Amino acid sequence: MTKPTLSTFLAAGGILMSGLITNGEAPLNLLLIIADDCTFTDTEVYGGQAKTPNMVKLASEGMKFNKCFQSAPMCSPTRHSLYTSLYPIKSGAWPNHTYVYDGVKSVAHYLSKAGYRVALSGKTHINPPEAFPFEYSKVKENRSTNPDFQAVEELMSECRQSETPFGLILCSNEPHGPWNQGDPSAYDAKNLKLPPIYIDTPELREAFPKYLAEITYFDSQVGKAMDLLDRLGIRDNTLVVVLTEQGNSLPFAKWTCFDKGLASGMIIRWPGRINPGSISNALVEYVDIIPTFMAAAGIDLPNGLDGKPFTNVLQETQSSHKDYVFGLQTTRGIINGSDQFGIRSVRDTRYRYILNLNSDTKFTNAATRGAIWKSWTTLAETGSTHAKNLVNKYQHRPTVELYDCIKDPWNLKNLANDPTHTETKNRLRHELDAWMKSQGDQGAATELAASKRLWKNRNKQ
Repeated sequence: MTKPTLSTFLAAGGILMSGLITNGEAPLNLLLIIADDCTFTDTEVYGGQAKTPNMVKLASEGMKFNKCFQSAPMCSPTRHSLYTSLYPIKSGAWPNHTYVYDGVKSVAHYLSKAGYRVALSGKTHINPPEAFPFEYSKVKENRSTNPDFQAVEELMSECRQSETPFGLILCSNEPHGPWNQGDPSAYDAKNLKLPPIYIDTPELREAFPKYLAEITYFDSQVGKAMDLLDRLGIRDNTLVVVLTEQGNSLPFAKWTCFDKGLASGMIIRWPGRINPGSISNALVEYVDIIPTFMAAAGIDLPNGLDGKPFTNVLQETQSSHKDYVFGLQTTRGIINGSDQFGIRSVRDTRYRYILNLNSDTKFTNAATRGAIWKSWTTLAETGSTHAKNLVNKYQHRPTVELYDCIKDPWNLKNLANDPTHTETKNRLRHELDAWMKSQGDQGAATELAASKRLWKNRNKQ
């Protein structure tokens, strides 16, 4: 990784001295580790079948969040939103393979101004470069882009020697497809328990162990990062956040606003500040993470961010953070995506409301073109009622969906037409409408404009 110039640190020196080390302690390092396409409930640390010993250990040393959500269930808008602390439409980055509006700033600006060395290693998927002025490094592995741990160790060592704090993001490519990392033989395909939202076919059982093996591979990357902190003696002044990102690329997760599409696992370790083994049920969002980093490091927050810090939750001086979290999905521009299928969603601590803007359109994406989906549709066409119902549920959506995410975590039973839930439905719709208005979201018209926000079309407008 290329170091910034000395003048960068000198210019920020006043902020560094006044904001970070006035108490005589070493400045706080910030480390964010992100998986790619991982349904969090598939991980051992959240009760799933994929072995994640390093994440289990980290959770025992920090706080595990049960209700963390992102604002879009696919890679590019998720990462733009995470790094800018802005919801996708406000930043301009709401379809996939997208970019933010001119002038939008990111965590790279905010931390470097405060004297941090800011770097990202691994998967990027963000644009334009000037909005994300990280130091970058990555390693290519079997067509996958993963963190370069040699470069990461060099950066950490240099920062330790110079007493310069780092803000470092490690972006794994796992368990994003193709599922070719890790050891699938560690999982017995015949005895794996499949979620109720899946259709049990040989094609699925052949693939599922490979997916679980990649989660374990990601966990090993978490372990490498933790070992580096220990070996370099910077564990105690480093705040660590591990995220599982959106759900996997099988149906009913990624590319959807069902709970498993927008939910993420999150584990945070902050030595001396977080009680080991603590658990939080506070509603938090990805847009809140960078403000939390900045608040923890004593850095003033800029105006206009959508996120807000949850340091009080980390220190258990309060148990809640937000009343509602929001999400959206745009199919325009994704692989095998419907030309126009917009989804908006809001969730409180229990219920998820989904608004399908184009319910008369067949819902398609990359998950509806592979061998697993074909095996599902074949069963649906040959008489399996279970398969027929799930295939229909996935591709043909009503305008409104409402789910009790406590009783029904896989969002199988739509309560939208149940009169006993009318008040809940109306309340959530009111909150969703207000959020859309605050973001400049015009619904169907915004979906049509998504093609203008694709990076490949930037200079074609």
